[in-house]
Amino acid sequence: MLVETDDEQGPINLALLKKAVDASNDGIVIAEQEGDDNILIYVNKAFERLTGYQADEILYQDCRFLQAGDHDQDAIREIRAALKERRSVRVTLRNYRKDGSLFWNELSISPIVNDEDQLTYYIGVQKDVTKTVVAEQRAEAAEQEILRLREQLANLEAS
Repeated sequence: MLVETDDEQGPINLALLKKAVDASNDGIVIAEQEGDDNILIYVNKAFERLTGYQADEILYQDCRFLQAGDHDQDAIREIRAALKERRSVRVTLRNYRKDGSLFWNELSISPIVNDEDQLTYYIGVQKDVTKTVVAEQRAEAAEQEILRLREQLANLEAS
């Protein structure tokens, strides 16, 4: 089956498009807005690997399950504001795998509108940035320790 595109690339094979999305290293989800919920209607294989959840376990659920009760995050407030304003957003937030382990998720969400400019879906792209966040946290802690030691040294020299 071919899907028409609005650009100069011409039609694209739907099977090829699905293979390309499933080949991605990043988790890709499509969600449909239903009231205050954003219901997952598609997740790719990378999402399954990243979260430990199989598609059949989480499809047709709101995607908040990845927060595992950890809802007090600035990133979540940013997401809510962006969704309300129908704009794209990129945040890094704490999410939790099926086994309960924490991972830092760089999440990019974009609204999808139909030909009548009505919001129909959201696409989310998720990337595990845990190593980067942990390295940044360690660097910040080391910097704070250096500042503390410099202050102690200055106090010793002054006395």
